[in-house]
Amino acid sequence: MKSDIILCGVGGQGILSIATIIGEAAMAEGLYIKQAEVHGMSQRGGDVQSTLRLSSEPICSDLVPRGAADVIISMEPMEALRYLPYLREDGWIITSSVPFVNIPNYPEMAAVEAAFAGVRHVVHFDIEQMAKEHAIPRSANMILLGAAQPVLGLSSEQLDAAVRRVFGRKGEAVVEANIKALALGRAVHPEH
Repeated sequence: MKSDIILCGVGGQGILSIATIIGEAAMAEGLYIKQAEVHGMSQRGGDVQSTLRLSSEPICSDLVPRGAADVIISMEPMEALRYLPYLREDGWIITSSVPFVNIPNYPEMAAVEAAFAGVRHVVHFDIEQMAKEHAIPRSANMILLGAAQPVLGLSSEQLDAAVRRVFGRKGEAVVEANIKALALGRAVHPEH
Protein backbone atom coordinates (compact mmCIF):
# COMPACT_ATOMS: atom_id res chain seq x y z
CA MET A 1 0.00 0.00 0.00
CA LYS A 2 1.25 3.46 -0.92
CA SER A 3 -0.55 6.77 -1.01
CA ASP A 4 0.98 10.17 -1.73
CA ILE A 5 -1.37 12.97 -0.71
CA ILE A 6 -1.19 16.74 -1.12
CA LEU A 7 -3.49 18.79 1.10
CA CYS A 8 -3.89 22.46 0.32
CA GLY A 9 -6.00 25.47 1.05
CA VAL A 10 -5.99 28.83 2.75
CA GLY A 11 -5.15 29.48 6.39
CA GLY A 12 -8.01 28.73 8.74
CA GLN A 13 -9.83 26.26 6.49
CA GLY A 14 -8.84 23.13 8.42
CA ILE A 15 -6.14 21.60 6.21
CA LEU A 16 -3.98 20.65 9.17
CA SER A 17 -6.96 18.99 10.88
CA ILE A 18 -7.42 16.84 7.77
CA ALA A 19 -3.71 15.94 7.91
CA THR A 20 -4.00 15.04 11.59
CA ILE A 21 -6.97 12.71 11.00
CA ILE A 22 -5.31 10.96 8.04
CA GLY A 23 -2.05 10.59 9.98
CA GLU A 24 -3.83 9.24 13.07
CA ALA A 25 -5.76 6.69 10.99
CA ALA A 26 -2.60 5.58 9.16
CA MET A 27 -0.54 5.19 12.34
CA ALA A 28 -3.32 3.20 14.02
CA GLU A 29 -3.12 0.77 11.10
CA GLY A 30 0.64 0.42 11.50
CA LEU A 31 1.45 2.24 8.27
CA TYR A 32 4.60 4.25 7.80
CA ILE A 33 3.95 7.96 7.45
CA LYS A 34 5.99 11.01 6.48
CA GLN A 35 4.52 14.48 6.61
CA ALA A 36 5.71 17.93 5.62
CA GLU A 37 3.83 21.20 6.07
CA VAL A 38 4.11 24.69 4.68
CA HIS A 39 2.30 27.33 6.68
CA GLY A 40 2.05 30.41 4.48
CA MET A 41 0.69 33.59 5.92
CA SER A 42 -2.15 31.53 7.36
CA GLN A 43 -3.31 34.30 9.65
CA ARG A 44 -3.80 36.48 6.58
CA GLY A 45 -5.40 34.01 4.23
CA GLY A 46 -2.14 32.71 2.78
CA ASP A 47 -1.74 29.23 1.41
CA VAL A 48 -1.31 26.23 3.68
CA GLN A 49 -0.04 22.98 2.24
CA SER A 50 0.79 19.61 3.69
CA THR A 51 2.12 16.47 2.05
CA LEU A 52 1.43 13.06 3.50
CA ARG A 53 3.08 9.89 2.32
CA LEU A 54 1.58 6.66 3.62
CA SER A 55 3.02 3.23 2.94
CA SER A 56 3.15 -0.31 4.20
CA GLU A 57 6.91 -0.12 3.49
CA PRO A 58 9.44 2.34 4.99
CA ILE A 59 9.45 5.80 3.40
CA CYS A 60 12.69 7.72 2.87
CA SER A 61 11.39 11.22 2.12
CA ASP A 62 8.41 13.38 3.01
CA LEU A 63 8.49 15.08 -0.40
CA VAL A 64 6.02 14.08 -3.10
CA PRO A 65 7.76 14.19 -6.49
CA ARG A 66 6.18 15.94 -9.47
CA GLY A 67 3.75 13.64 -11.22
CA ALA A 68 3.51 11.25 -8.27
CA ALA A 69 0.63 12.43 -6.05
CA ASP A 70 -2.26 10.01 -5.86
CA VAL A 71 -4.65 12.69 -4.66
CA ILE A 72 -4.84 16.43 -4.14
CA ILE A 73 -7.34 17.40 -1.45
CA SER A 74 -8.03 21.10 -1.65
CA MET A 75 -10.28 23.36 0.37
CA GLU A 76 -10.09 25.89 -2.45
CA PRO A 77 -10.08 25.31 -6.26
CA MET A 78 -7.15 27.57 -7.23
CA GLU A 79 -4.94 25.91 -4.63
CA ALA A 80 -5.68 22.57 -6.31
CA LEU A 81 -4.43 24.08 -9.58
CA ARG A 82 -1.24 25.29 -7.91
CA TYR A 83 -0.27 21.66 -7.16
CA LEU A 84 -1.58 20.12 -10.39
CA PRO A 85 1.97 19.40 -11.71
CA TYR A 86 2.41 17.01 -8.75
CA LEU A 87 -0.63 14.89 -9.63
CA ARG A 88 0.02 11.59 -11.36
CA GLU A 89 -1.79 11.00 -14.65
CA ASP A 90 -4.56 8.88 -13.11
CA GLY A 91 -4.64 10.75 -9.78
CA TRP A 92 -7.61 12.43 -8.15
CA ILE A 93 -8.46 16.03 -7.31
CA ILE A 94 -10.98 16.35 -4.50
CA THR A 95 -11.80 20.03 -4.01
CA SER A 96 -14.30 22.59 -2.93
CA SER A 97 -15.92 24.23 -5.94
CA VAL A 98 -16.19 27.64 -4.28
CA PRO A 99 -13.20 29.98 -4.49
CA PHE A 100 -11.73 31.81 -1.54
CA VAL A 101 -10.80 34.99 -3.39
CA ASN A 102 -7.92 36.39 -1.38
CA ILE A 103 -5.82 37.91 -4.17
CA PRO A 104 -6.67 40.61 -6.73
CA ASN A 105 -5.73 38.49 -9.76
CA TYR A 106 -7.68 35.37 -8.80
CA PRO A 107 -8.39 33.50 -12.06
CA GLU A 108 -11.87 33.36 -13.53
CA MET A 109 -13.68 30.18 -12.51
CA ALA A 110 -14.08 29.30 -16.21
CA ALA A 111 -10.28 29.04 -16.43
CA VAL A 112 -10.16 26.90 -13.30
CA GLU A 113 -12.89 24.61 -14.69
CA ALA A 114 -11.01 24.36 -18.00
CA ALA A 115 -7.88 23.22 -16.18
CA PHE A 116 -9.89 20.63 -14.25
CA ALA A 117 -11.32 19.34 -17.54
CA GLY A 118 -7.84 18.04 -18.38
CA VAL A 119 -7.77 15.84 -15.26
CA ARG A 120 -9.27 12.37 -15.48
CA HIS A 121 -10.65 12.21 -11.91
CA VAL A 122 -12.10 15.35 -10.33
CA VAL A 123 -14.65 15.60 -7.53
CA HIS A 124 -15.64 19.17 -6.79
CA PHE A 125 -18.65 20.42 -4.90
CA ASP A 126 -19.70 23.18 -2.52
CA ILE A 127 -18.55 21.82 0.83
CA GLU A 128 -19.44 24.99 2.73
CA GLN A 129 -23.04 24.95 1.51
CA MET A 130 -23.37 21.24 2.31
CA ALA A 131 -22.03 21.87 5.81
CA LYS A 132 -24.52 24.70 6.36
CA GLU A 133 -27.45 22.66 5.01
CA HIS A 134 -26.66 19.88 7.51
CA ALA A 135 -26.08 22.24 10.45
CA ILE A 136 -22.37 21.38 10.76
CA PRO A 137 -20.77 24.61 9.45
CA ARG A 138 -17.44 24.01 11.20
CA SER A 139 -17.02 20.56 9.60
CA ALA A 140 -16.70 21.45 5.90
CA ASN A 141 -13.11 20.17 5.91
CA MET A 142 -14.29 16.75 7.15
CA ILE A 143 -16.88 16.65 4.34
CA LEU A 144 -14.00 17.09 1.91
CA LEU A 145 -11.99 14.37 3.67
CA GLY A 146 -14.98 12.04 3.45
CA ALA A 147 -15.16 12.61 -0.31
CA ALA A 148 -11.47 11.71 -0.57
CA GLN A 149 -11.67 8.60 1.63
CA PRO A 150 -12.35 6.10 -1.20
CA VAL A 151 -8.99 6.92 -2.83
CA LEU A 152 -6.80 7.26 0.27
CA GLY A 153 -6.26 3.59 1.03
CA LEU A 154 -7.94 4.05 4.42
CA SER A 155 -11.37 2.72 5.32
CA SER A 156 -14.30 4.77 6.58
CA GLU A 157 -14.02 2.91 9.89
CA GLN A 158 -10.37 3.93 10.23
CA LEU A 159 -11.16 7.61 9.60
CA ASP A 160 -14.18 7.56 11.92
CA ALA A 161 -12.04 6.04 14.70
CA ALA A 162 -9.34 8.67 14.10
CA VAL A 163 -11.94 11.44 14.40
CA ARG A 164 -13.09 9.95 17.70
CA ARG A 165 -9.52 9.88 19.04
CA VAL A 166 -8.50 13.34 17.79
CA PHE A 167 -11.69 15.26 18.62
CA GLY A 168 -12.80 13.21 21.64
CA ARG A 169 -11.60 15.76 24.18
CA LYS A 170 -13.84 18.39 22.52
CA GLY A 171 -16.97 16.45 23.41
CA GLU A 172 -19.41 14.05 21.78
CA ALA A 173 -21.25 16.77 19.81
CA VAL A 174 -18.02 17.75 17.99
CA VAL A 175 -17.15 14.10 17.34
CA GLU A 176 -20.61 13.32 15.96
CA ALA A 177 -20.63 16.44 13.74
CA ASN A 178 -17.33 15.36 12.19
CA ILE A 179 -18.43 11.72 11.77
CA LYS A 180 -21.59 12.99 10.05
CA ALA A 181 -19.44 15.22 7.81
CA LEU A 182 -17.25 12.29 6.75
CA ALA A 183 -20.36 10.27 5.82
CA LEU A 184 -21.80 13.17 3.79
CA GLY A 185 -18.56 13.54 1.88
CA ARG A 186 -18.26 9.81 1.17
CA ALA A 187 -21.72 9.89 -0.40
CA VAL A 188 -20.51 12.50 -2.92
CA HIS A 189 -17.58 10.44 -4.26
CA PRO A 190 -18.46 8.51 -7.43
CA GLU A 191 -16.64 5.36 -6.22
CA HIS A 192 -18.62 5.24 -2.97
